Amino acid sequence: MRRIEIYDTTLRDGSQGEGVSFSLHDKLLIASRLLELGFDYVEGGYPLSNEKDAQFFARVRQGGFDRNRICAFGMTRRRGLTPANDPGMRALLESEARVVTLVGKTWDLHVTEVLRVSLEENLAMISESVAWLRQAGREVIYDAEHFFDGWKANPDYALRTIQAAAAAGARLVVLCDTNGGSLPEEVARFTAAAARELPVPVGIHCHNDCDLAVANSLAAIDAGAVHVQGTINGLGERCGNADLISVIANLALKKQDYEVLRPESLSRLTELSRYVYELANMNFRSNQPFVGASAFAHKGGMHVHAVSRVAASYEHIHPELVGNERRFLVSELSGRSNIMAAAARHRLDHDRELMDRILSQVVALENQGYQFEAAQGSFDLLVRRCAGLHRPHFERLSYHVSVEADGSGRVTTEATVKIRVQGELRHEVAEGDGPVNALDRALRKALNGFYPSLAQMQLVDYKVRVINSEAATAAMVRVVIETRDHEDTWGTVGVSENIIEASWMALVDSFEYKLFKDETRSQQPPISPALRATQPA
Repeated sequence: MRRIEIYDTTLRDGSQGEGVSFSLHDKLLIASRLLELGFDYVEGGYPLSNEKDAQFFARVRQGGFDRNRICAFGMTRRRGLTPANDPGMRALLESEARVVTLVGKTWDLHVTEVLRVSLEENLAMISESVAWLRQAGREVIYDAEHFFDGWKANPDYALRTIQAAAAAGARLVVLCDTNGGSLPEEVARFTAAAARELPVPVGIHCHNDCDLAVANSLAAIDAGAVHVQGTINGLGERCGNADLISVIANLALKKQDYEVLRPESLSRLTELSRYVYELANMNFRSNQPFVGASAFAHKGGMHVHAVSRVAASYEHIHPELVGNERRFLVSELSGRSNIMAAAARHRLDHDRELMDRILSQVVALENQGYQFEAAQGSFDLLVRRCAGLHRPHFERLSYHVSVEADGSGRVTTEATVKIRVQGELRHEVAEGDGPVNALDRALRKALNGFYPSLAQMQLVDYKVRVINSEAATAAMVRVVIETRDHEDTWGTVGVSENIIEASWMALVDSFEYKLFKDETRSQQPPISPALRATQPA
């Protein structure tokens, strides 16, 4: 098996994506998690670009990190300067990073029209910069920017640039599809050509502007690349970078002749994906391959029936291998197979009368405007109610919401909640940024002291959909609330002609589901990922 180095640039290239921003603490946490999972290199940033990146390397120097796997990123020396006089080059040394990734120009267009230097001067910039860092004892990874465009335009010159880097001491030359416009067959052909001409190994770095970054990365590896760069979840500028989650999963599970990370790390890919989303304050991408919530979700009754018998009939891998799970969706397309499969997690699928009762209830509720595809939490509660197993954790007595605006346009929202919990009457009031936030705060106050785990949950998405638009402002609305804690994400739904009531229904279900799942988990011993992977689908 051929070992493929996994190089993560989430903290630098990924942070250039629109809407992505990591604090210093976030960067340290992500770097620590990646090293724990066996990533070969973690790029921390460009020490000269901002104070945060400089602080990152200062914290790394204090200890707690494998410094042989933390990389600093920078550019070749500027024209007219020696490496020793170039502020960017000096910053790389001052970071004390033991590995430096240096990017230089490959495409003659960039050399003459962007840098505005001669082709020979660019070669000198590459060679002198790499050599200076090597003389200072640094390991150098050379990123050949715009390699594939450069090779198409002027292959002779493109080859001279990467040969200059290799001759000056670069351990590895990474071929970059910086514009993300290359096709897999081009990437494979040019990678093989470069690998034949170089005395050092080659790597691959792809952007996703044609939605081919993962395919291009795999093509380059098959053509001889031994190192692949990318980001977790494909974060990055424009359309993003190659998603290392998919790259790793494909190399480990599909090709089966490559070695990546550590064997036990594969079952933590879903956890890693969601961890980075959370720190980036981004919603999970449900249709993300391998790790998305929909990656192993089945809706059509025929599909569910088949998967329940033979998982491989509609699943290309066991979801547990990457730490994900199979889900059966319930909708207007559902048959008894969907209901039975979804109820199996509650060990109720043996009762056919109950299955018919649940199906009848689902159909009736969907006629009213409910939809359970994105509301697994509400559906699980429905199943338990139909089975007579649900015991509410609190009794709803009443609620009141008031919204007041003064003459200056300042809006104040206040919610009052009255519930009975464990025999005690609780009556609480809270202000919020809106009706749902105020209700959430008031309900938390009323439950304070009874269920400490509620502090772990937070609302992450809120959607409103008009059901019967012909009724205008009197229309029914469906509210779906997405909530998550440190382990799971779940959806709940409410339907009413009153948007506040629909929101209240979804919010209460979210609280009830959190408490139910915590109780269920506390009653079951944990199952190791390795054991889960050996269980029959």
